[in-house]
Amino acid sequence: MSRSVKKGGCHCGAVTWEAALPDEIVADECNCSICQMIGFLHVIAPRSKFRLLTGEDKLTEYLFNTGVAKHWFCKICGVKSFYIPRSNPDGYALNLRCMDREQFAKVTIQPFDGQHWEEHAGRLAHLSKE
Repeated sequence: MSRSVKKGGCHCGAVTWEAALPDEIVADECNCSICQMIGFLHVIAPRSKFRLLTGEDKLTEYLFNTGVAKHWFCKICGVKSFYIPRSNPDGYALNLRCMDREQFAKVTIQPFDGQHWEEHAGRLAHLSKE
């Protein structure tokens, strides 16, 4: 599977990042309380394939429930373009909505039952190993 560098970031442009991702991806649309409210579409990337380019000082962290997931938001515009998910603490969940889809040859969006996370988390964790 070929990978190329894809770029993403927040609405105001203060936080930018890049990640080596396949040209054909599957994004998970989670129905948990936070993802459903903000419309996060998960694209999982291993930590070694992600690089924060700008805005580390513009990020603020939000923790809830178990406190394992590290939800980072831009302090300026409030957009969460990536975070460290509970299902993969050694990787990142990137928000497809914060990337230009023209960077990809094919995008498939599939539902993920985050309301029953414990029963389904294994499927997300294995994606980061690819």
